[in-house]
Amino acid sequence: MDLSYFWYEAAHWMLTPARAAADATQLVFQNPVNPVTYTAYGRTVSAACEMFERTTRRYGKPDFGLPRTVVEGIPTDVSERVIWEKPFGRLIRFERDLKRTPSRPQPKVLVVAPMSGHYATLLRGTVEALLPAHDVVITDWHDARMVPLAAGRFDLDTYIEYLIEMFQHLGPDLHVMAVCQPAVPVFAAVALMEARGTPGVPTSMTLMGGPIDTRRSPTAVNCLAAERGQEWFKRNCITTVPPGYPGSWRQVYPGFFQLSGFMGMNLDRHLTAHYDMFKHLVRHDGDSAEKHREFYDEYLSVMDLTAEFYLQTVNTVFVEHALPKGEMRHHGERVDPAAIRHCAIMAVEGEKDDISGVGQTLAALDLTPNLPPERKLYHLQKGVGHYGVFNGSRFRSEIMPRISEFMHEMQGTAVEPLREAV
Repeated sequence: MDLSYFWYEAAHWMLTPARAAADATQLVFQNPVNPVTYTAYGRTVSAACEMFERTTRRYGKPDFGLPRTVVEGIPTDVSERVIWEKPFGRLIRFERDLKRTPSRPQPKVLVVAPMSGHYATLLRGTVEALLPAHDVVITDWHDARMVPLAAGRFDLDTYIEYLIEMFQHLGPDLHVMAVCQPAVPVFAAVALMEARGTPGVPTSMTLMGGPIDTRRSPTAVNCLAAERGQEWFKRNCITTVPPGYPGSWRQVYPGFFQLSGFMGMNLDRHLTAHYDMFKHLVRHDGDSAEKHREFYDEYLSVMDLTAEFYLQTVNTVFVEHALPKGEMRHHGERVDPAAIRHCAIMAVEGEKDDISGVGQTLAALDLTPNLPPERKLYHLQKGVGHYGVFNGSRFRSEIMPRISEFMHEMQGTAVEPLREAV
């Protein structure tokens, strides 16, 4: 049995006294009655203590923190409500207390958050941009270490089953937005529903920076997965949740492994960002330091994935390229992209995306020959990387308006496929 998780927990536990000492020291050098607080030495010690505590702490699941929005110029309160739940995930609806009926239709949007190490709150900016003109629901996937073994397995096939249930639960005229990883299972779920004639097919799906065909413009991430193969990842990336968690003894791909991979890809950038924060703290540049805190409080919050989901995804998407080859199967049933004839598709990519290369998401449009051209749209955003596809200033000013207009154009155009005769 791999003991990585046990050693990780032990290291965190052993650092607890040092973190407590750093906190106490920082309080001393931030105390307004301490004259040293106002010196360069005091500010340096305080900054060093904060940096130590932040780099060794465990970050919990953040809140969405979206209490209000503005709908057609009117400030509107927003509350969160769980409207569907199963052991490995749930749906959260952002309910807006509308003061009057909007003059324009407000499309119902399901944002499918990636199950790739971060929590759904990583898409806070995406949800915030949607709220003024849409009825927004988001998938909130559960941390695998918090799900008891009695809840059973959760693999890519189960993920697709969850999506189909979600689509049907949310009802007709639903628009789906899949950010990165879920592009493949969302596409597969829609294809299966259309092939079966299942009611509840979404009106549209917007695929954003998703690995539909990783043979196109392969990135370092794609090449690593293809070179190593499923067995390598099984030997080196899967470990066991230790006692003390509801999901103890479950086989997982731990979040701290994923985080180390994220950090390693751009290590120089992260080191520079932390050094800059240290200088901001010493200079009492509170605004700049707070921006750093906000970003890394989210970025460093990670969750575990079930081993079976992680390994099946690696093999299906990155090693076998099963979907674009027409070889992907769901519990033995072939996933046929050509079955998609009604659900409109918008593909969004970033010019500088180093996770999903240019062309990988566009492949979804090429794989659906039976979908009318007027129900397809492609948007390549210049100057943005992976994160910029779904967050940031260019997302808000250039990408989001295109997505919103696409959904409004498709609103009310859904045509339910006929159920095949049995």
